[in-house]
Amino acid sequence: MASIFTQIIQGNIPCYKVAENDDFLAFLDINPNAKGHTLCIPKIEVDKLFDLDQETYHGLMEFSRKVAKALEKTVPCKRIGMSVIGLEVPHVHVHLIPLNHMEDIRFIQKTEMSAQQLEGLAQAIASHFEG
Repeated sequence: MASIFTQIIQGNIPCYKVAENDDFLAFLDINPNAKGHTLCIPKIEVDKLFDLDQETYHGLMEFSRKVAKALEKTVPCKRIGMSVIGLEVPHVHVHLIPLNHMEDIRFIQKTEMSAQQLEGLAQAIASHFEG
């Protein structure tokens, strides 16, 4: 069965898209640690980061960097944190999280945002993405 992220890529599940190219997709986390928490994924379904081929791995890191730059221009924060955990969904994904405090990256505290707020934020970040 396809992962939830593959279902998002296929358009079977909606998302708040931030950026996309032929190989990668970035969208807002709907249960964010902080405003702007974004997931970057390859469009191929691979479970573990280090199982990606070298070209896809480097491509994902470059794509994530561009998304992080767009996030920095949109969401006021001290820095953008990056985390790759991957236990909750068996599809490689990079978490980009605007940080003001260490707690923002700990996956303990969550920020509530309405669908309207998420949509507006996704559009604002997308407007700064230079893909």
